[in-house]
Amino acid sequence: MNLPPVILASASPRRAALLQRIVRKFEIIPGYPEEFQPEHLSPSEACMLNAYHKARVVAKQFPDALVIGADTEVCLGRRVFGKPKDRAEAEQMLSALEGKEHRVITGMCLIHLRLHRQRSFAERTRVTFKPLGADEITEYLDKINALDKAGAYAIQEHGEMIVQKTEGSISNVVGLPVERLKKELKQFVIS
Repeated sequence: MNLPPVILASASPRRAALLQRIVRKFEIIPGYPEEFQPEHLSPSEACMLNAYHKARVVAKQFPDALVIGADTEVCLGRRVFGKPKDRAEAEQMLSALEGKEHRVITGMCLIHLRLHRQRSFAERTRVTFKPLGADEITEYLDKINALDKAGAYAIQEHGEMIVQKTEGSISNVVGLPVERLKKELKQFVIS
């Protein structure tokens, strides 16, 4: 794909590794705006809004680049699970999700200011957790750093301990829906 210079507006090493599957060369320049979860927006809309803010902050500095912003949340109904603030909150999140199906939503925003082009979308994946007891949750949290992960878990890190099944993009659960992003990037190919 012949793309303009690409910037990933995220500090996530997982997102960078996933983007590398489809874009050979890109820079990483995180945008750190305040994240929003307005009650009048659906979780998908809130994720797209946060992705837009992350991309826009960086795009203002680099108007000739294609900037990619992303925001991932874990949702059980309308309840949104962001990153836990501590181990106790991580345990509470996993306890709330255990034995249930939830959605992982990644909002994406691609902006190229000089070309006046922007694409936003949200990808959803259904994840069902196994029934878990306190011992299984403790064992799982001992193996990962839950504090930098929405919903306090990482499907790519010992996910088999807690996940029963998924429906949809696995890369979306990790934080970057590679399949959908590849299709969307075609809108920015230059000749």
